[in-house]
Amino acid sequence: WASAGLLAYIATSKYADGLPLYRQSGILNRFDIDLDRTVLANWMIRMGQLVQPLINRIEEQLLSAPYIHMDETPVQILKEPGKSAESQSYMWVRCAGPPNQRVILFDYDPSRSGSVPTRLLADYQGALMVDGYEGYSAVCQHPDIIRLGCWVHARRKFVEAVKAQGKGKKNTKAEYAIKLIGKLYAIERHLDDQRSEYDDEAFVRYRYNYRLEQAQPILAKLKKWLDDTRPTVAPKTALGKALHYLEHQWPRLIRYQDNGHYPIDNNPVENAIRPFAIGRKAWMFSTSVQGAKASANLYSLVETAKANGLEPYAYLKDIFTQMPNITSYDDVDKLLPQKCK
Repeated sequence: WASAGLLAYIATSKYADGLPLYRQSGILNRFDIDLDRTVLANWMIRMGQLVQPLINRIEEQLLSAPYIHMDETPVQILKEPGKSAESQSYMWVRCAGPPNQRVILFDYDPSRSGSVPTRLLADYQGALMVDGYEGYSAVCQHPDIIRLGCWVHARRKFVEAVKAQGKGKKNTKAEYAIKLIGKLYAIERHLDDQRSEYDDEAFVRYRYNYRLEQAQPILAKLKKWLDDTRPTVAPKTALGKALHYLEHQWPRLIRYQDNGHYPIDNNPVENAIRPFAIGRKAWMFSTSVQGAKASANLYSLVETAKANGLEPYAYLKDIFTQMPNITSYDDVDKLLPQKCK
């Protein structure tokens, strides 16, 4: 039998600090505590199942948001039906909400196909911020979903073009694009600095109007430069690829100015994925599909807690203490990160 505190400590060590279960088992053994990795793994699977009602409630919050960030990252499952141990599966990550009120959800799926976002966003109405991966095209064909393009990805292509020139050489065309995109981000930094001066709805209106005034002229200048430059650059060069990406994504990239709610890039979900990617280098794989699904739920709680300013261990301990005794929808609601102090 494990206490809520011990379970929270093990979960925090793995999902927040990236410490694999076999290492935790070794650490505990040094203190004459005999807990095999398999025991710890089974505990985490049980905890992942226990918190499912809370995950369902968080998903309801996420799907009611005006926009959702989404991305995917590989995960390896050793014992996955119908697949070899070396094959890749995926963690799909959705993120929504303003800073300090954010919800983050990880979902395991064996596939990277467009059927996954279609399943995860069934009946969603709002905007979807994603990168250029065309696996999102199917779900974005729905008339109730607006696809937003990520300016970080667009800028990254031009940074790669600069690097491709080699040290000591300049790529003035790529640098010009980076400079204009930098001006768009200067506008966003100004808006972030002003956020505390307004309530939520007033800030949305202010951001919408300020972008129209300040960002539209920059976007028009960048589009003219793109139209003039694209025919003069070989398409297979690094700069040519950057220009192609910018042109192909342009209708999606400029949609962020249509609504003061919308973000300019997909950074929030990329930041949420980063701890998972760091931890993956240490634990390398999940043994089973059950383990991957449990990890998805526990990563969701840890990252959502962090995004809402909560200390992950204290939050998980509170959840693991109370979840076995919940009897109503209201009991689950009280455990949401936004409701906890």
